[in-house]
Amino acid sequence: MSGIRVLVAGASIAGPALAHWLSRRGVEVTVVERAPGLRPGGQAVDARGVAKEVIRRMGLDAAVRAACTDTAGAYTVDVDGNVLETYRADDDGGDGYISEIEILRGDLSQVLHDDTRDSVEYVFGDRIAELTQDADGVDVVFAGGDRRRFDLVIGADGLHSALRGMVFGPREQFVRHLGLVLAFYSVPNEFGLDRWLIDYQEAGRSAGLRPVQDATRAIAMLSFPSPDFDVDYRDVAAQKRLLRDRMADFGWETPRILAHLDDTPDFYLDQVAQVVMDRWSSGRVGLLGDAAFCSSPMSGQGTGLALVGAYVLAGELAAAGWDPVAGFAGYEERMRPFVEANQEIGRMHVQSLEAPAPDVEPAPEPDMEALMALVERAIDGIELPDYAGVPDSGAPTGPPTTSSARP
Repeated sequence: MSGIRVLVAGASIAGPALAHWLSRRGVEVTVVERAPGLRPGGQAVDARGVAKEVIRRMGLDAAVRAACTDTAGAYTVDVDGNVLETYRADDDGGDGYISEIEILRGDLSQVLHDDTRDSVEYVFGDRIAELTQDADGVDVVFAGGDRRRFDLVIGADGLHSALRGMVFGPREQFVRHLGLVLAFYSVPNEFGLDRWLIDYQEAGRSAGLRPVQDATRAIAMLSFPSPDFDVDYRDVAAQKRLLRDRMADFGWETPRILAHLDDTPDFYLDQVAQVVMDRWSSGRVGLLGDAAFCSSPMSGQGTGLALVGAYVLAGELAAAGWDPVAGFAGYEERMRPFVEANQEIGRMHVQSLEAPAPDVEPAPEPDMEALMALVERAIDGIELPDYAGVPDSGAPTGPPTTSSARP
């Protein structure tokens, strides 16, 4: 063991992925998650390009692929359900519109937790209440009452990161609303869905259905433009009212999808937003994944950024001998161009969905050569160092220490 103790806030994807790599570097890792346990279900997330190589280096390729949704492709349809365009999962080497690795967020989180639970301490139902750092470490007070000291603290707690607000400032400084609201939730598969995603778009709004491994269920996806967004992300009743109001007159299968709104166990609605920060670290505290550089779901690369970022962050810190100044600097230098390319893709995707005003001329056709170069940078635009000479056990180490917070 390195003698280094690291606290990671957040047990979705970025946090457990970082825990994997830190544990392999000999670090004593604690992951704290305010939810009482892993959150199941959620939207389907993708791994493309260099992110697939990270999964392979983790030794999790088989486990991740076994948990995939097995989506064959996607159809875009008109209001009557007639197919307009077809996209296959094997297009572009498996890195196209539908990725060959497509997995529910909750299922990927479970794979990562299963991989790390015997070497990482997981504390569910708790959160960081206070944090004070000095030149040598970080003192943390947990909401459950525990007081502990760590060498480093990493926030991997998502778009609405509490740790980011605590250390870096209010969310309004960093969260950029892109003018779109996205909702998804599971519904009974009464639509005849069979391994193919179906998407209907009109005048800036969209409705879609996505298959999952359980053929009796499907995931509904709805989006609508909104120049501002002031609904609390924790106020589910208000979110459902907003969704009904904005989608009530939308065509295709939307009325049948909305009919299941009150029965679904996993409703989610939030603004489509990005996190833009000048720096992702402050002293011995750093940020990872959506907390640091959310590219929005419209980039299709949020999970890829989290997985790649976890690999690079752990590697750079270890290569710097756990010096936070040098380690965080190396992490930011390697990741920032990759992040910026993916954020640009996310913004462009949202803009492409905007319904043009009647008196505005259509936008010119994009420069396809420049667009494809941008897509390439967003998928494979970062070199994964081998971190030669950096300790790597090749497998998680240490005894099982999973725990729960005190009531």
